[in-house]
Amino acid sequence: MKVGIVMGSKSDYPVVERAERVLDAFDVEYETRIISAHRTPSVAEEFACGAEENGVETIIAAAGKAAHLAGVLAAYTVVPVIGLPIKSSTLDGLDSLLSIVQMPKGIPVATVAIDGAENAALLAIQILSLRYGELRGKMRAYKENMEREVIRTDAEFRREI
Repeated sequence: MKVGIVMGSKSDYPVVERAERVLDAFDVEYETRIISAHRTPSVAEEFACGAEENGVETIIAAAGKAAHLAGVLAAYTVVPVIGLPIKSSTLDGLDSLLSIVQMPKGIPVATVAIDGAENAALLAIQILSLRYGELRGKMRAYKENMEREVIRTDAEFRREI
């Protein structure tokens, strides 16, 4: 099982790195690349067209501003693509979010929140868990642990009047 992580620019890496940490915690193999939809479109096409052959089973595409990377990759592959909008300085990431989420009919891209790297990785894991049962078990354990943490925090924080 392998996730392809593609970011439009090296400046996206501080966000992307958080997705890598989640994938590491679930023991999911990944490959991280810098590929620009606008400056290296032939490389984007090559990556997307070869994804299946190279063992990539889902793709996280992180980009800011015009953020066409996820859509370009999705146009060239049947591998599920998850768009990760990156907050840009101009419009606080709203431009990125809208660029990724407004895909034309026939070219779906799942989209997470602006800078939502952890959820992008978790969604990739959930997609992979359809094929790899051990990931489904790890995801159940992750969610159960999250629930226990919230209950513990509530017990410590609870205020009564």
